[in-house]
Amino acid sequence: MTSRVGDIVIDCNDPEVLARFWCGVLGYRIFARDETGVAIRGATVSPDILFIRVPEPKTVKNRLHFDVCATDGSQEEELARLLDLGARRSGIVSGGSWVVLEDPEGNEFCLMAKRIPAEPAPFHEV
Repeated sequence: MTSRVGDIVIDCNDPEVLARFWCGVLGYRIFARDETGVAIRGATVSPDILFIRVPEPKTVKNRLHFDVCATDGSQEEELARLLDLGARRSGIVSGGSWVVLEDPEGNEFCLMAKRIPAEPAPFHEV
């Protein structure tokens, strides 16, 4: 018996803004909303992401963050696309193979140099 991640929950001040941003980044769509927040979902089997409204602002570095990878195009092309969507460069030092960015509410995430095909490869146990 095992578990699988069903939802990733992100506290935020404006669920609509973050949901639209992350839909643009990940190719997800909004599938539910209520007074507590907005939920987005991808086309493949992947966790839903829930943006839940909280009154307090983000104050420290994330304890968990996304590493995103382009599915087509270069890291530079994807960086330009993400900046156009509303991402901004973080003050955190980027490495040789990643760029640290922030979403519209300041949550850090990394754009990696490696590409991941739009269709995931079959799973092989190591």
